[in-house]
Amino acid sequence: MDKGIIPIINWEMKTFSKTKLALVVFGSLTIFPSLLLPSSPSMWVAGMTFGYAYGFLLVIGAVAIGVSVPYFIGSLFYHKIQVWLDRYPKKASVIRLAGEGDSFNQFRAVAFIRISPFPYIVYNYCAVATDVKYGPYLLGTLVGMVPEIFVTLYTGIFIKTLADASYDQQSLTASQIILNLAGFGITATTTAIVTLYAKRRLKELKMEEAIV
Repeated sequence: MDKGIIPIINWEMKTFSKTKLALVVFGSLTIFPSLLLPSSPSMWVAGMTFGYAYGFLLVIGAVAIGVSVPYFIGSLFYHKIQVWLDRYPKKASVIRLAGEGDSFNQFRAVAFIRISPFPYIVYNYCAVATDVKYGPYLLGTLVGMVPEIFVTLYTGIFIKTLADASYDQQSLTASQIILNLAGFGITATTTAIVTLYAKRRLKELKMEEAIV
């Protein structure tokens, strides 16, 4: 980390203003999902630069656009995506839950899918082929991604703490290390519990649909 990530962070913080970093983060989070690229590094930068509150507002606004573009692009290939889903019925059965029932059921299913380990980059394009409406899709996505966003923002804040210590050529104190590890542990544990709950609820929803 001292030879890779931290030098890049130090260079970035000295080179770009907060306004430019905000534009870079917002732009990347709106474009990367369409290009099937991971968004975590951009969220790290948001956490490092803006902290929890402003970082969350910046990320959630960009995510709303970033997940909407693939949804509408996917609508252009609706039938091709359905054919692709039919080839993998077992895996597709999970995301097809999002298209079942009324708007609330769709919102709930999308939120659980987002919290679960299901590859969200793939789901962005496949969602429209399950006949889920855009409103429940967007709201479910934003709610379901909250745990991931907070974990990623915290990771960025922690990396920034290490970068500051490296830049000042100082080591973290024992209390700083304990607080940072405790904070990360609590955040990660909470996310894991929520993820397990989401996976269980998805299984229950699948069983309910099978019975019906």
